[in-house]
Amino acid sequence: MPTKGKSIFFHETSCASSIKGKLVLTPRQACAVESAAKMNPDLDVYLLFASPIKNANVSQWSGVVRQLLTYPNVRIRHVSLDRYIAGSPLEDWYRRGALQTSRWPRSHASDVLRFLTLWKFGGTYLDLDIVVTRSLSGMSNFAGAESLEDVAAGVLNFAHDGVGHEMVTACLEDLRTQFRGDSWGHNGPGVITRVLRQVCGVRKVRHMTPERCRGFTVHPPSAFYPIPWQKWRLYFDEKDADRTMSKLNESLAIHVWNKFSVAENITVGSRQPYAQIAKKFCPKVYSHCGKIF
Repeated sequence: MPTKGKSIFFHETSCASSIKGKLVLTPRQACAVESAAKMNPDLDVYLLFASPIKNANVSQWSGVVRQLLTYPNVRIRHVSLDRYIAGSPLEDWYRRGALQTSRWPRSHASDVLRFLTLWKFGGTYLDLDIVVTRSLSGMSNFAGAESLEDVAAGVLNFAHDGVGHEMVTACLEDLRTQFRGDSWGHNGPGVITRVLRQVCGVRKVRHMTPERCRGFTVHPPSAFYPIPWQKWRLYFDEKDADRTMSKLNESLAIHVWNKFSVAENITVGSRQPYAQIAKKFCPKVYSHCGKIF
């Protein structure tokens, strides 16, 4: 059982994490976990898999996964969705098959699990394409805007009690009543944005202040999304590396937009901004991933 409010959670729901029964992560996914563990040694970092892992022999797991286990605060666990969702506000909704009939069931499973996990335990949820660059310890009840119009769901924190628990409960209720299997973003960023509009009593993100939102903080894009998704290639461009790196100075974590950038190569040892970030904040994974990160 995680210590409530004292953990960082990642979810892997792609079903690509188990190959021949062995635990596998891409170097970039492993980098996210390492950065969280390295920058938050006082917090437990949980990596939760939807795929069952049949081979528990750690020596057979991928090299970058084994590097994660050198951190004493990393915990790797399998989550059975059937059991995990039992007893929650989403149990009946799940039994009716709404998730199974989704157009993007793996992505929407991730949407559901992030809110469900924070409802159970409190703490921080991070996407697996986030690199943590500062400590998140001591921070509570926050999300990040990715633009002036949208609150994103790649970084979320709810306290395990009080206002935080009330808000994440409202997020589960939104999922239960407004889930749409035909819309990519309706069930992730859409959920937190709708709940915040209700809690804060405002429509625009720039008006979502802690004073209006019962102490909940919506950080500006510079905190977690300093490079907007439309300019994701800047993380890979050596020519403008210095300018790009300067934009990251005030960030707490960096979202690298894996949905768009997954096929773009990072050469280990290059001056590509993503390479510089990885070398500093996930050094063990970066040094064990081969020539391409």
